Amino acid sequence: MTTSGPQQIPPGRPGRPAIAPAPGAPPTVGGWTPRRPPGRTLLVVEVLGIALGLAGVYWMITLIMGVGGATSTAMAGALAFVPLLVVLGAVRWVDRWEPEPRSLLLTALMWGAGVSTAVSLVFNELFTFSVLSTTGDDTTASVLGAVVGAPLVEESAKGVGVLLIFLLRRRYFDGPVDGIVYGSVVAAGFAFTENILYFVQYEQALGQVFFARAIQGPFAHVTFTACTGLALGLASRTRSRGSWVWLAPLGWAGAVALHALWNGSAVMAVHESVYWTIQVPLFAVAILLVLALRRAEQRTIARRLGEYARAGWFAPFEVEMLTSMPARRDARAWAARRGAAGAMKDFQRTATSLAFARQRALTGRYDIGARLDEQHLLEQVVSARAGFAARRD
Repeated sequence: MTTSGPQQIPPGRPGRPAIAPAPGAPPTVGGWTPRRPPGRTLLVVEVLGIALGLAGVYWMITLIMGVGGATSTAMAGALAFVPLLVVLGAVRWVDRWEPEPRSLLLTALMWGAGVSTAVSLVFNELFTFSVLSTTGDDTTASVLGAVVGAPLVEESAKGVGVLLIFLLRRRYFDGPVDGIVYGSVVAAGFAFTENILYFVQYEQALGQVFFARAIQGPFAHVTFTACTGLALGLASRTRSRGSWVWLAPLGWAGAVALHALWNGSAVMAVHESVYWTIQVPLFAVAILLVLALRRAEQRTIARRLGEYARAGWFAPFEVEMLTSMPARRDARAWAARRGAAGAMKDFQRTATSLAFARQRALTGRYDIGARLDEQHLLEQVVSARAGFAARRD
């Protein structure tokens, strides 16, 4: 087939999908110095997840109001928003290269806030009651409930939410960063509702409890459940579609172990020493890991879009712009001065989605749906580029 653009890139190895040549070279658009497709229909999975979450939140808030009354619950809810906003702000920073669909993030948040908390409340009580019935000792039941029961139950309830997103919306689960994002949002929702409960239950020591949960440990649940998300994210990058069967339990085990360590240090009254000698270093390692994973995402975008550039779909300076956050900001500012900020934002977002769509294809997920996604994304890239290329100073 003869075209006016570069020739089609042949597969580099068996199973490596070729890239169709561009119908023409991308237009040269100057004006900045190089320094998932937008929108989609809310589907049944998201609607059901959000509805279940809302039902769970309503039930939990009703129970909490029964303990402390409406005024105390409202005040606790306002205080619980503080760590929630901090965590969600951090998650947004982590998720900058390829932001996840808002509907899925809302589903994850509501699963954590409603479904996970409601399930955990029931099964935590059942676990403690079963230990008490067996041993007849309140102290043993309380300790085992906190150190064994709560980590097992809560990380299972949260982990199931992340797993469902992985299984039912796998096309939006592109790697370890996505797993950490979904796991963190589920955990943030869980911690929000749990904080309301704790703030009401321990109202007489509210300052101390707020400091422990909102200042010292706002990322505790996030760190736990991120282990499950990370494992599922690694599974999404393997060629085996069933790798999650053994990777997910490994991540869940890590989440349970960290959760048990956190609760155990409080039960044994050694929280401060464990916090500074173990938890803070672990959190520092987690930050370094996230930074490394974000850098890996940047390299993935550069490699995959470089392949499309060689097929004529992008100019080299566009690839350079798309793989630098400062350059992206400069490009959006340049486009905004010409009344094309929306087109530039769409171009950046769609190009990034295209890079990760190809990454999925290279891990063996190149079926008819993936080919249609690629075609649709390429069309959107061309359309978005036209939206700002036609603008003049």
